[in-house]
Amino acid sequence: MEPDSEKFWYVHSCDLDVGIQVKIGTLDGRREKPNYEDLLKDPLLKHSGLHQASCSDLYVTCQVYSDGRELTLPVRTSYKSFSTRWNWNEWLTLPLKFSDLPRNAVLALTIYDCYGPRRSEPIGGTTISFFGKHAVFRQGLHDLRVWPNCVAHPEHTPGKVQDPGKDQMQRLAKLAKKHRNGQMMKVDWLDRLTFREIELINENEKRSSNSMYLMVEFPRVEHEGVIYSVVWWERGDQNEYEHHTSGNIVRIPDPEIALENLQEAKHHRLARSLRSGVTDKDLKPNLSIRDTLHVIIEYPPTKQLTSDEQDMVWKYRFYLSNQKKALTKFLKGVNWKLSGEAKQAIELLGKWAPPDVDDALELLGPGFTQPEVRRYAVERLSLVASDEDLLLYLLQLVQALKYEALDSVDMSLCDVSHYSSSDTSGGTGQAEDTTSEHSAQQDKMGSSAGSTGANLTRSTSSSLEESEAATIQRSPSSSLLAEPDSSDPSAAATDSVLLPELAEVETELDLASFLIQRACRNPTLANYLYWYLLVECEDQEVGLKHDAKVREMYLWVLRRFKLALQQGSREARLTRMSLTRQHHFMDQLVSLVKTVSKESGNRMKRIEKLQGLLADPENANYNFATFDQLALPLDPEVSGKILCI
Repeated sequence: MEPDSEKFWYVHSCDLDVGIQVKIGTLDGRREKPNYEDLLKDPLLKHSGLHQASCSDLYVTCQVYSDGRELTLPVRTSYKSFSTRWNWNEWLTLPLKFSDLPRNAVLALTIYDCYGPRRSEPIGGTTISFFGKHAVFRQGLHDLRVWPNCVAHPEHTPGKVQDPGKDQMQRLAKLAKKHRNGQMMKVDWLDRLTFREIELINENEKRSSNSMYLMVEFPRVEHEGVIYSVVWWERGDQNEYEHHTSGNIVRIPDPEIALENLQEAKHHRLARSLRSGVTDKDLKPNLSIRDTLHVIIEYPPTKQLTSDEQDMVWKYRFYLSNQKKALTKFLKGVNWKLSGEAKQAIELLGKWAPPDVDDALELLGPGFTQPEVRRYAVERLSLVASDEDLLLYLLQLVQALKYEALDSVDMSLCDVSHYSSSDTSGGTGQAEDTTSEHSAQQDKMGSSAGSTGANLTRSTSSSLEESEAATIQRSPSSSLLAEPDSSDPSAAATDSVLLPELAEVETELDLASFLIQRACRNPTLANYLYWYLLVECEDQEVGLKHDAKVREMYLWVLRRFKLALQQGSREARLTRMSLTRQHHFMDQLVSLVKTVSKESGNRMKRIEKLQGLLADPENANYNFATFDQLALPLDPEVSGKILCI
């Protein structure tokens, strides 16, 4: 592309005091000959140019219009005799200058033929505007469609029309305009061949068409070898107008804009009152309403229902109660702040057709915070979801714990105030010795029965953490297989306190209890649940927004999970010890990797350093070369006994 092709050279029309010229080119197309009936009716046709064997002597008149009115007198071409085709090739000077042209000026061209003595008849007419849609004066060649047997008029004979049969011709004209404006790369030898082919295509389409086309050419403004575009502009049009940045409308704050709309609230209460429940039981939708309800039920979970759609679902709730897919849409339209409406929804929830697993999972999302609804969803999962299915969306269920009503969560089983980071990082339990002693002292004081039970729970939790840390240092083969000593009165007392409380919470069918209950029965499920909870309990990075109360809830669920495994069957206790060993193994491995990452040198030196630490258990504080069989955290079905690089 040429260097100056990116620049737009222009001149204002008001600065050109030069007369306008238009070149009349060729007329292509066929004229129908008169038949014998026309000759009999009008004998003068025999002496007109239409009846001649060769091309008749035609002439073209030009006239300028604006707003449908004539601005100039017509200008016509000189006489010329034609033999094979109509080709004037003549520049006509219009009695008008560029500076006098209005924005909507139109050039009207009419073709005439001799019809008799001192008489001529129009063969056709066409029009074209001087300025394009961007107020730029037209340049170059243009093919205009001629409307037969009429005088040119701006409203009736447009020269530029969308002809479905001439798509190729119009497309090539636009490409030729881009080439003329320098928007396409110019290659001389290729341009000559291309334009010759374009001319052949245009001629073929004109001949095959039933219409006639008149070719005209508009002048180019050139100065010192640079072609300028003429942009319409009018002198005295640079008037300055004051523009106020602030609107004329005075903004008055409305203190009631955020308040409840009393009319809508009254309508809502009347539509969903207890009195309407008696009549709504027998309501049956007609065909159109049934189709609308079907469309609403098929909405994706992310689509928000309008108030009218919510009212419609509520009105026909008894009819929809046998459709399990409609449950989520019904619960979305319930206003849980109204006790009467919430009571009706809870009563109807037990009579609704049981939903599928996907709908039950939706009820555990952030849009449903009502405890009764979430417990109903958990109950459905416990009935229809197997452990294999639960593994597929266990991560989503763990994330759904943060949407539980934290204020209603019972935190009495575990006191997380002393739950340090050592518990989530596989610590040795040293930080919990003081807690155990403090809890023991509180037990001796015996200030009240309630405090005694709580202290006993904390003391047991601390002792469990101490035993968990102690099992890291010894082989689990003998200790894990041994059953707990039933003769120990303290252990029996601990079981009597913990187990009933755990069972009481699990019967409430909240999401945390459900996950813990299923994980205690399946080691694979327990493995993934432990690590998912552990990730949520880790310290958040500095700068990231986090909710301390949500993290505290995850700490509580993790502690409850450990207690449930400890108080469970022998397989559950084995799972707890395996998870503890996994955690300790991962902490030692992470510490080892951090040590190697601080080592200076290239990659080979770091690999040698890592191999040396793995081979020497004293340096790594852990024997990575050989250890008891350990299940992998990412896949508990796979176990390993040695780590080598």
